[in-house]
Amino acid sequence: MRKIVIYELLSLDGVAEAPDGFFTDWDDAMDANLAAVIATQDAVILGRRSYTEWAPYWPSSQIEPFATFINGVTKYVATSTPLDQDWAHTKVLDGELVEFARDLKQKDGGDIGVHASISVAQALLAGGVADEIRLVIAPRIAGRGRRLLDGLPSIRLESIRSETSPTGHLLVDYRVIGG
Repeated sequence: MRKIVIYELLSLDGVAEAPDGFFTDWDDAMDANLAAVIATQDAVILGRRSYTEWAPYWPSSQIEPFATFINGVTKYVATSTPLDQDWAHTKVLDGELVEFARDLKQKDGGDIGVHASISVAQALLAGGVADEIRLVIAPRIAGRGRRLLDGLPSIRLESIRSETSPTGHLLVDYRVIGG
């Protein structure tokens, strides 16, 4: 069965919104971490907000390895309205998000990624369909912004990896055990 892997950039206080404001030093270990995460993924679920922000940016971006990945992978967008921008390999997901994700996991393929889409990540965690959370935690307190884990039920996690990058960012991976 395929896994749903949530990959998020966070501040130390859990803010996931606008990571450009607290991620100032990106290093080779963080690049290698991202490359390892996306190497197993052949589909991504995005929220409407992330899609709207990313669709005009990534097709012409030279930021690797993510640009090649995100432009080539199948992207399912959770939205109730038609998409107003073209972006290769993009589809509006069919039906309710958690049920769609549960069905997608049953199909053949690699891992399914969730990148940057806070509400999608929260819904999949709350719905019990996310399998792993891979976080890059900046050594900064953002102070304000949407937090990834706010409003979620109790969820048990198992640590499967942790390291510190040369610039002091925590790279932590968790397996979702259950409620």
